Amino acid sequence: MRRVKVDRVKEAVKRLCMDIAVSGSEDLSRMYRDALSLEESKIGREIIGEYLENLEVAGSLRIPLCQDTGMAVVFVEVGQEVAFEGGYIYDAIERGVEEGYREGYLRDSVVDPITRERLPGYNTPPVVHIDLVPGDKVKISVMAKGFGSENMSDLKMLPPSAGIEGVKDFVVDVVERAWANPCPPFVVGVGIGGTMEKAAILSKKALLRPYGVRNPRKDIGSLEEELIERINALGIGPQGFGGRVTCFDVRVEVYPTHIASIPVAVNIQCHAMRHREVVI
Repeated sequence: MRRVKVDRVKEAVKRLCMDIAVSGSEDLSRMYRDALSLEESKIGREIIGEYLENLEVAGSLRIPLCQDTGMAVVFVEVGQEVAFEGGYIYDAIERGVEEGYREGYLRDSVVDPITRERLPGYNTPPVVHIDLVPGDKVKISVMAKGFGSENMSDLKMLPPSAGIEGVKDFVVDVVERAWANPCPPFVVGVGIGGTMEKAAILSKKALLRPYGVRNPRKDIGSLEEELIERINALGIGPQGFGGRVTCFDVRVEVYPTHIASIPVAVNIQCHAMRHREVVI
């Protein structure tokens, strides 16, 4: 049994929160440059060029990529041979988020959903998903989820008769209705199967996959490529001003489901794509 002090988790979460706010994911620059090579509209190329400049300036000056520094979503894979000591893991994650956002001078955006009043902490509590996996390591992935894109996400319980075509149509319809609100170009995460909540978690987790990496199932990988083509054919373009590039990527995750339904969730992530991971 490997023992891990929860303070190591807290420090890792804190550092990730501070870093992703100013530098985004490792794939971000490559996504921008690929989009720039594909985009044909003048204003679209100008916008993507500004994204690249913003990325460079934010990183060099250590200032946020976007004023909406998001709500922290933390995925943790805990090896079953790990024993935490020194406190409660959820408390450690929350302290890491609070310290990271406070010391990084990041915006406190979390409120009570009914009263809309600010809470005692600072941008806490985060949304935490913990999975037990084989091994003796702890993998922590932190995503700063802005709500311009989160508000445009959607979920639907399709009847089996809808089939794969119904799934495709729903995904494209969600993007079309969202139009410029999620700050395109964006990445589209899709979760198919399981139950209502499983599909939603799959769609969020899909956003963590590296840029351009297709689902290992060939049929799902082909579905991703088809959805990229259909979404970009909408012509929404950078910031909704028209163009060839509306989405950088589409990532689909699937899970077995009940014979009576096809749960489908669509989670959109704006052009900033702020997430990173570390293994302890």
